[in-house]
Amino acid sequence: MDDPKSRDPLHGVKLEQILKELVAHYGWDGLAEKININCFKINPSISSSLKLIRRTAWARTKLEDLYIYYLIKKG
Repeated sequence: MDDPKSRDPLHGVKLEQILKELVAHYGWDGLAEKININCFKINPSISSSLKLIRRTAWARTKLEDLYIYYLIKKG
């Protein structure tokens, strides 16, 4: 039987990996346009962004949703 988690595009993907891939694709400015979070706009860094995203459920949800959208568009 198939494991239902294996169909989840986020399964096994670390939050840091998601953020790095989105920054590589959109850049910090593009990411800030997609998700209105100050840590993407003002002196952005992976570590400061991860701290906020891990603490803030709505920010994490938006980042994960954008990542899923990115994966779909990427094909």
